[in-house]
Amino acid sequence: MARFVLVAGAWHGAWCWERIVPLLEARGHEVACPELPGMGADTTPLADVDLMVWARSVARTVEAQPGPAILAGHSRGGLVIGQVAELVPDRVALSVYLTAVMPADGETTMDILALVPEGTLIPPAMTPTDDGIAFIPDPQSMRDLLYQNTEAALVERALARLTPEPVFGFTSPLSLSEERFGRVPRAYIECLDDLTVPLVLQRAMHARQACVAVRSLDADHCPNYSAPEALAATLDELSALA
Repeated sequence: MARFVLVAGAWHGAWCWERIVPLLEARGHEVACPELPGMGADTTPLADVDLMVWARSVARTVEAQPGPAILAGHSRGGLVIGQVAELVPDRVALSVYLTAVMPADGETTMDILALVPEGTLIPPAMTPTDDGIAFIPDPQSMRDLLYQNTEAALVERALARLTPEPVFGFTSPLSLSEERFGRVPRAYIECLDDLTVPLVLQRAMHARQACVAVRSLDADHCPNYSAPEALAATLDELSALA
């Protein structure tokens, strides 16, 4: 039995794990899905939030577990779990990056997206909010780029719950050290049909950081919806490394 703490990606809330939680619990695992401040159902104004607020919030969930947890982050969630591993390395048994960004010390999400020419297809699909502190997703772009292999009813259910993504999620650098972040083992789950974070970028990222395991899913950017059984089975398998 393992303890999982699952962190959502850009625009999504804790709700995005709704198909994964019961599958992991059926395998005997415990699962926590913290809501990032200002995202999902949390009503904290984004003007009052930054990357460290997110990281400390998730770190509190990790510390509340009865033992070290497996920390998994999807997409932009990779930024968050990296900072959490730096804050509470002794409480993280394994960090799992699910088609997620993997910035090194001092790097931002935008730095990572520039690693390869293909980068990402998402920036043109974003519209700034009136106050300029967040990006609003374009529904059709989300259908085409995030959920292209996902059942239509599930896509519409997800689109109805997306919320603006703060700019700092793209521009805030990580502050990491080998002494803390560096001692937490990392695994990467590739998504082979990802149009948001192309496979070439996923592989460029995890090639730069030592990973104890790399697994691949035949899935779009959101396997938590398009391939839940395969994702849950992969997380279950990786739990043996924790």
